[in-house]
Amino acid sequence: MEELPVPHNIKISNITCDSFKISWDMDPKSKDRITHYFIDLNKKENKNSNKFKHKDVPTKLVAKAVPLPMTVRGHWFLSPRTEYTVAVQTASKQVDGDYAVSEWSEIIEFCTADYSKVHLTQLMEKAEAIAGRMLKFSVFYRNQHKEYFDYTQTHHGNVMQPSPKDNSGSHGSPISAKLEGIFFSCNTEFNTGKPPQDSPYGRYRVEIPAEKLFNPNTNLYFGDFYCMYTAYHYVIVVIAPAGSPGDEFCKQRLPQLSLSDNKFLTCTEEEGSLVFRHAQDVILEVIYTDPVDLSWGTVAEIIGHQLMSLSTANAKKDPSCKTCNISVGR
Repeated sequence: MEELPVPHNIKISNITCDSFKISWDMDPKSKDRITHYFIDLNKKENKNSNKFKHKDVPTKLVAKAVPLPMTVRGHWFLSPRTEYTVAVQTASKQVDGDYAVSEWSEIIEFCTADYSKVHLTQLMEKAEAIAGRMLKFSVFYRNQHKEYFDYTQTHHGNVMQPSPKDNSGSHGSPISAKLEGIFFSCNTEFNTGKPPQDSPYGRYRVEIPAEKLFNPNTNLYFGDFYCMYTAYHYVIVVIAPAGSPGDEFCKQRLPQLSLSDNKFLTCTEEEGSLVFRHAQDVILEVIYTDPVDLSWGTVAEIIGHQLMSLSTANAKKDPSCKTCNISVGR
């Protein structure tokens, strides 16, 4: 019996965080005998696994031969922003139920995409369910070591500069390592209505009046929702001055929030002045996308403790938490 054609010139297209399309070329000879495709997908760290396979070793996916390109979705729990390798065989189902198969194709590498706005909206809806009531606040604050503020004063003219966000939070978040901004907090202590006395990030704190960063000339976006194997959850929101590069970045990738009507962070005009509120039951991480002059606020040493164990720097999200994970790849 003539050998089945080996797929070559494999193309991957329409990549999302949990699906892709695959197509290839093959010799038309014996093409009409093909009844199935065998597709082997591996995370990139296992990319050499294919060379140990033999023609009679079952593969991870047996798919009926359909017109190409073929959409691969739901056969695996694909992870977002992850590098994979893929190889293909053509197969012909025999009368006895066994398969005749071609040789494996070459191995192709590709990377899945970040969460889309649709996925982030699902994540946002889960965060809204636990955000709790809104509490008033008046300042955004940022804790750092004294050296940070000294360096900002000496080398940047007293202006804090945006830097790329770290890789904390959801693995599929489109802002991780890509969005540039400055991290602020705004959560308050329930009994005082003021920022907590302790901090994970350093003993010096700049406090900026809320209206300097958050006002009708800014836009607000939902960025992420996660936890770190703990009972409390974090929500990331992004504040971007309207029309700024950060605003354009977020507009394309993140769900936009109403300034005055959302479950996380609001700015409303009441009796002629702006009033600010934050969600009580989540820890808000606020990213401001433009430079911030320290002269807009005040820098002082905190009187509490430096609680390094609460730092979220490059923290990994708990993938098993039902509260803050969404189902993709199904």
